[in-house]
Amino acid sequence: MMLAEKYLRDAMMPHMWCPGCGHGIILQAVIRAIDKAGLEHDKTVIVSGIGCSSRASGYMNFDTLHTTHGRALPFASGIKMANPDLNVIVLTGDGDALAIGGNHFIHACRRNIDITTVIFNNSIYGMTSGQYSPMTPVGQFATTSPYGNIDRNFDVCELAKSAGATYVARSTAYHAPSMPDLIVKAINNKGFSVVEAVGQCPTYYGRRNKLGSPVDMLNWQKEHAVNVAAAAHLTPEQLADKLIIGELHNSSAPEFTEKYDQLVARLQGRE
Repeated sequence: MMLAEKYLRDAMMPHMWCPGCGHGIILQAVIRAIDKAGLEHDKTVIVSGIGCSSRASGYMNFDTLHTTHGRALPFASGIKMANPDLNVIVLTGDGDALAIGGNHFIHACRRNIDITTVIFNNSIYGMTSGQYSPMTPVGQFATTSPYGNIDRNFDVCELAKSAGATYVARSTAYHAPSMPDLIVKAINNKGFSVVEAVGQCPTYYGRRNKLGSPVDMLNWQKEHAVNVAAAAHLTPEQLADKLIIGELHNSSAPEFTEKYDQLVARLQGRE
């Protein structure tokens, strides 16, 4: 059986993503990772918020939850707390996760709850007419920054690491063959895992910033990505406009649902 037949809802096709959008490439990496990790359909839940990327949950043939804007992680946390045996995967965008959902994101990292979060980062609010997001680079144009964005953008991987996530990685749509392996490691990590998946939005971000075709945007990812091992030998100046890709952080810390169960057991006198 083809992976698309196994993991996608045929009745939901055709999808709503624009031609050349990177989200389809990232979704393919997610389903390849799920298959490679051997996750059971009935024990896996996909949660998303609002945005182009968050439509992905509706296309996937699992128990899925399409939540309100920025609230994917609270809903996912509730699912994991109710049934810690479930594999909970959150698919979210750069605006959904880091703007209205930013506070939820840092506290999910801090708690180290066993959820895998894949952030589809296309540097823009693609579904709601191209507003700038917390990941829009300085100087780039959007409908809400017609003279150039003056806000500094997050390094989402550094943010996740500093907030307490125990697994952090980054890949790009161009590096689709290696992305599933990073997501598998995130799934297997016992704690909060973040994979930033850098993709392209040719419609709002690409056109407004004159970045060329979707292929040109993919080639930009190729030319600006540096593997973490190679990056260790470069100076900060050499890395100034580069994306460091690969596994960026892997540590261990107490997992939230296990600590919660231990607390309940102690209070009930079962310990």
